[in-house]
Amino acid sequence: MAQPTTVLQNIITRGPNRRGIIGTLQEFVQSSASSGIVLIAAAVAALIVVNVGFEEEYNRLLHTHLRFSIGDYELDNSLLHWINDGLMAIFFFLVGLEIKREILVGELSSFRLALLPLFAATGGAIVPAGLYAIFNQGTDGSAGWGIPMATDIAFTLGVVALLGQRVPFSLKIFLTAIAIVDDLIAVLVIAFFYTSTLDWLALGIGMALLAVMLACNYMGVRQIGFYLIVGAAVWLAFFESGVHATIAGVLIAWTVPARNRIHPNAFAEESKRILAVFENSDVAVRRMVTDEEQQAAVLTLENLCEQVQAPLQRLEHILHNPVQFLVMPIFAFANMGVILQASTLTGENSNVAVGIIVGLVLGKPIGVFLSTLLSVKLKLTALPQQVGWSHILGAACLTGIGFTMSLFISSLAFGEGGMLETAKMGIMVASVVAALLGYIVLWRLKPIPDHE
Repeated sequence: MAQPTTVLQNIITRGPNRRGIIGTLQEFVQSSASSGIVLIAAAVAALIVVNVGFEEEYNRLLHTHLRFSIGDYELDNSLLHWINDGLMAIFFFLVGLEIKREILVGELSSFRLALLPLFAATGGAIVPAGLYAIFNQGTDGSAGWGIPMATDIAFTLGVVALLGQRVPFSLKIFLTAIAIVDDLIAVLVIAFFYTSTLDWLALGIGMALLAVMLACNYMGVRQIGFYLIVGAAVWLAFFESGVHATIAGVLIAWTVPARNRIHPNAFAEESKRILAVFENSDVAVRRMVTDEEQQAAVLTLENLCEQVQAPLQRLEHILHNPVQFLVMPIFAFANMGVILQASTLTGENSNVAVGIIVGLVLGKPIGVFLSTLLSVKLKLTALPQQVGWSHILGAACLTGIGFTMSLFISSLAFGEGGMLETAKMGIMVASVVAALLGYIVLWRLKPIPDHE
């Protein structure tokens, strides 16, 4: 019969020790790599549908209106609008949770840890935005300067997974940290530069509800349902205010409690005591369904598990797979349907495509690599273990895979029409080229076994 301590070791897989943290990061990388494959499949499916004669049906589906009403209040938007403003708010909520976690306890939790990805991501945002602006200065396409700024971590880790041990695990963590900072920069860009006319009353209601959520966090409210229900009201208020509703997702995430209620040591001791009840029980004779002592022990252990794990952690765990394998593929399918023809890239909006391609394929790697080089040469930071400059160059090329966030900002910048179609084509071409360049650079390197 297993000892309580052995059982407990199997339960506590995310403890404060380094091995537990590495295991959690490995799970994240593996699941993100898998979701990248699903994301690619969804994008390819959209391209096939619109290029084999079903473009009209595809567009009719996306422009079908869904109406919801409560009394005199009514929400009436197209399916595409619900996907981009509704489903993607869930994606941004998860992004907000991940950013908060990384700042509190992860790769961005200390100045020293955060400095290298901060330098790399900042350079990787400024340079491509600047290059895009050069090609589109004074044109209608100038609004798209934010398109080549962000990195799609799912696609990027999908490419990394194909390289096996040629990519040290420390480089995967570095890439993930860059993508998280990229997301934070993109969220700020959307909030400040891609917001329409404001309805101050609706915005005030949304901010007041956020204040209530923060106060409840401070007072110890930990029920996930409360934050989801009030968060939905915040989303609706932001939706009506003119601030893009996905920003609400990030702000709501920051109100979710990130503290555990009991210390892990106390959890371990109490859990061992409870598990001993089962080890010392004659389970072959006493049926748990009718054994009140065992029932009480199970409920107590369940409560302990909730107390030692922060609501932020539980929500991340609940949402990660649905977002990666459902929300993002739906978004990709709804936004990647474009007719593949050379004239889309070379027509009157060609400056948009050129700006995006140059920004992602050249601007991202130049910005990331030079910012990293500068910070290391100035002795402000140091390269991760087992990572050389060739690894940094390959990773910098991969940051040019700017799919999900780039498509999202394109829809905000251009609405619908020819310019948006050109932007989609530019994003697709640039992401493929960036993936190939990064893959080639890293493939030429000698495999390095990971060491935890």
